[in-house]
Amino acid sequence: MPAEAINTKDYLEKNKRLVEELLDRYLPSEAEEPQSLHAAMRYSVLAGGKRLRPILAFAAYEYCHGDLNGQDLPIHYAMAALEMVHTYSLIHDDLPCMDDDDLRRGILTCHKKFDEAVAVLAGDALHDIAFKLMAMTDSIQAVKELAQALGTKGMIGGQMADVEAEGKDITEQEITLIHQRKTGALIRCSVRIGAILANADQTLLNKLTIFGEKIGLAFQIIDDILDIEGDQKLLGKKVGSDSKKVKATYPKVMGLKQAHSKADQLIQDAVDVFDDYNDNIFKNLAQYIAQRKR
Repeated sequence: MPAEAINTKDYLEKNKRLVEELLDRYLPSEAEEPQSLHAAMRYSVLAGGKRLRPILAFAAYEYCHGDLNGQDLPIHYAMAALEMVHTYSLIHDDLPCMDDDDLRRGILTCHKKFDEAVAVLAGDALHDIAFKLMAMTDSIQAVKELAQALGTKGMIGGQMADVEAEGKDITEQEITLIHQRKTGALIRCSVRIGAILANADQTLLNKLTIFGEKIGLAFQIIDDILDIEGDQKLLGKKVGSDSKKVKATYPKVMGLKQAHSKADQLIQDAVDVFDDYNDNIFKNLAQYIAQRKR
């Protein structure tokens, strides 16, 4: 497939629509009890966003020649599950006891729209549904991948380290470990799950794993940079919050210029994993992450 045949914008838009359809299908209806809880879940999950994690899973599945015939395929369950756990993490991250944010994706955060108790339970419920969906893939390995990415060695552990690092001087090695777990683990996991569900061989899985690790860390470094240089309207959330909360970030540890250089190098390393035209979508997705404004 020649490089020019893949239009990244069209690819992202097409698969974002697929993700939206899956989320709407698999989320409980607001008409079902408990209505307020289901309303909060749908409010947060369907509020938009890049849908990057499920799209990465789909890209890996497609690249590894997974079966795309039919509705409610294992990859569909996995895509919805990944976006649900991502949203659950955002709901909890926005709470007053964590980052205390008022806006997310350009609208009120869940606890501001509803209340703190509903927000906590909405996050918990999304976590539960996500694992039910992942179990429906009939892949024990995929379930294990998600659990490991979210646990104390992954996102939750990274978030704990992030909280403990507030206001402290830390090293580049320490901030890298925080970012690899807090954000990178779920992105890496998304790529791996797509490949696993397509029965990729170990060589290919290893290749995609390296790609996921590189873009996962780059994604969070760019997030740190956007909190300084970003446009609040494009981001859909307030900028400058990391500095106010004395959060551990790459610009704080290394300086803004070196943070840019680090992100650029990681993106290049991710691109260099692939060496043929058929992998072009991964190269384009890496560049999309590098150039994102939100």
